[in-house]
Amino acid sequence: MNPPPSPAATSAARVRVDKWLWAARFFKTRSLAKAAIEGGKIHCNGERCKASRELEVGYELRIRQGFDEKTVIVTTLDEHRRGAPEAARLYAETPASIASREAASALRKAQNAMMTDHSGRPSKQDRRRIHRFKEEFFRDEE
Repeated sequence: MNPPPSPAATSAARVRVDKWLWAARFFKTRSLAKAAIEGGKIHCNGERCKASRELEVGYELRIRQGFDEKTVIVTTLDEHRRGAPEAARLYAETPASIASREAASALRKAQNAMMTDHSGRPSKQDRRRIHRFKEEFFRDEE
């Protein structure tokens, strides 16, 4: 029985962008990766690309997912999806990208801290304020 091939042995010279994004665990499925590429959320070396574009080691990808935008450098090519620790070896995120993501995350957290949670029914005090406001508002219209 032959031993399983090592990741270096299965690496190809070129891999499609959608396959690599799926293998690097940026997206759960290749169809989601393809949709993101077609939607302009993936840029390869500063340009929009197609899902069929072939990557090479050293290419720079800018990946936008939700509020985050990551800039990664392709370090290894592989078209097989593996565990997260092995998938993280396929790329290296740039220090500028890490810093900007952390700054944006801190800003979002600060903005959310200012927001108060108004879920659920209003309290008795809230209802009294609402009634007072409505009475004054409709009194001023007449």
